[in-house]
Amino acid sequence: MKEEIELHDENPNGSNPSNNPWLHEIIERSVHRRTLLGGALGVAAAQFLGGSLLSGRAKAAAAAPLGVSSLLGFTEVAPSQDDTIHVPPGYVWDVLLPWGTPLFSSVAAFQADASNTAADQEGQVGFNHDGMHYFPLNATEENSRGLLVMNHEYTDANQIYSAAQGSAITPDAAGLEKVAKALAAHGVTIAEIVKNNDGTWSHVVDSPYNRRITGTTPMAFSGPVSASHPMLQSTITPNPIGTLNNCAHGFTPWGTYLACEENWNGYFGTELTTWTATPLEARYGVTRTGFGYRWHIANPRFDVNLNRNELNHYGWCVEIDPYNPTSTPVKRTALGRIKHEGATVTVSRERAVVYTGDDENGDYLYKFVGRKPWQEAIAQGVSPLDSGVLFVAKFNPDGTGTWLRLQFGKNGLTPANGWVDQADILIRTRQAADFVGATRLHRPEWVTENLQTKDILVTLTNGTGNNSAVNSNRDPNPYGHIIKLREPFGDHTRPTFTWSIFQLAGDNFYDPTVPATQSIYGSPDGIWADYDGRIWIQTDISNSSQNRADRGYDRIGNNQMLAADPNTGELKRFLTGPRGCEITGVITTPDQRTMFINVQHPGESTTFWNGLFGSPSVTNPTTVSTWPYGARPRPATVVIRKADGGVIGT
Repeated sequence: MKEEIELHDENPNGSNPSNNPWLHEIIERSVHRRTLLGGALGVAAAQFLGGSLLSGRAKAAAAAPLGVSSLLGFTEVAPSQDDTIHVPPGYVWDVLLPWGTPLFSSVAAFQADASNTAADQEGQVGFNHDGMHYFPLNATEENSRGLLVMNHEYTDANQIYSAAQGSAITPDAAGLEKVAKALAAHGVTIAEIVKNNDGTWSHVVDSPYNRRITGTTPMAFSGPVSASHPMLQSTITPNPIGTLNNCAHGFTPWGTYLACEENWNGYFGTELTTWTATPLEARYGVTRTGFGYRWHIANPRFDVNLNRNELNHYGWCVEIDPYNPTSTPVKRTALGRIKHEGATVTVSRERAVVYTGDDENGDYLYKFVGRKPWQEAIAQGVSPLDSGVLFVAKFNPDGTGTWLRLQFGKNGLTPANGWVDQADILIRTRQAADFVGATRLHRPEWVTENLQTKDILVTLTNGTGNNSAVNSNRDPNPYGHIIKLREPFGDHTRPTFTWSIFQLAGDNFYDPTVPATQSIYGSPDGIWADYDGRIWIQTDISNSSQNRADRGYDRIGNNQMLAADPNTGELKRFLTGPRGCEITGVITTPDQRTMFINVQHPGESTTFWNGLFGSPSVTNPTTVSTWPYGARPRPATVVIRKADGGVIGT
């Protein structure tokens, strides 16, 4: 969510009431600042940390080591405020699977006036594409036929409803239908896609693999927290249903997909003015008004006064088998209940290791380590994600860090301190992390592993994300940065790590801590290391900051995607998106000759564009953008290729 997150993050502490230290405080206290510098891109970190460790020429030389060939062969594109996609010369792009695309021939076609019903939407591609992965269907066609699996984060009432319907939720059958349509537009789409002879891609209508998982799909619970747990007993949905606010994602070595539930708290509310949140609810940002969806007006499932335990059905990682369209999605509770931005899976010592950020200002970075070798678990018919240890990160001023156990009986998580069992810890994960002393971060979001170095990269989008004036001291940190973690010997099961600043976002014109020679960008969000080691960085500048000079974002333009070479220190802008959008979701085919990215919420209400053209509304949704087809804006996947058929990024 954009505006809703931003409003929430005006509080510098988010929903975290602890006195745990912030990472920027730890940096300021550091007496070993040089240890925080890592890789060629650490030049920016030197400036961030207040040190003039290198002269200007020495810094330039350090950023491009002699004899190291560049991974980035494309010509950088300029920042843009255009209502279209821009890619480098020699590259082409096409639109695939926009919102409302029917997955089956029996489903109604997308209606340009948004008059499709909830039943229609159940069989159509969902709204606001986000995290995404490509699963090949077979070895012989792995680069030309596969399953594209993508999240759908949230819905915009001005876009998904017709003028006749209106945007307001009412306490009647019409309101219930609108809630049903929104629920159907959430979740996950699984679509078979195929490469055509001309290099373009199409989706396969009526493929047996095509599937929608929505806000009403039956769900299973597995791991330490079962569906029968007292805190999951809902009077309205005794059998858990639905997944909501699926942001980033993960994929496993055994061929499954992880959809991650982020800002699920915003869907709930109540009309009872005397309602107050419990400490647990307050810690997860639950309020009486939510994010303004007002679904509770028509559907009591989302009324926090009538159906309080429904909240505890969300905040999990949901495992989905894309190859089995009859399988039930499973919420893997051992990974903890937070606002999961994503779930990046790697393997060390044959164990599955999962990294996940809790996307709220002042919250934490987590790691799960499986208890047994993942192949052994699969052979025994059990999930490698159901048994293991959950950790949370503590950063130290000397550039080291510790993974703190969130395990019953450890680190004071005992009955004497109010903890009942491991299930209790996992339902109250945020409070457990507060208790053990984790380090507060500036909105930890996506995580990726550089397969070449085993380094872990984490995007910290920004501090408040809504500061009223441009500043240069990185507090409240309007631009964000990327941190790098390195665990001993590349072993991700270890309890310690070292850390550094990989990349500072920003614009030197407003923030002198950012190198003047660096490509300007802000609010890093999506991140992915491709198979050659290129680091793809996607931005999510908030709608209230995009293109605004008083926020230091006018020169940066629309949201974009960049590529970094960690060996040479190069950073180049590869793509710019249309107005009002976020660029998110990135993956390639195994041969890296086709790239898929997502354009989320084009044409959404945006302070800058609203001031020029007027605010989009249910009666006029096109004031900010008409991408991709010159009409009602539609979130969509974009397919990118080199005209010569080469590897993306070269």
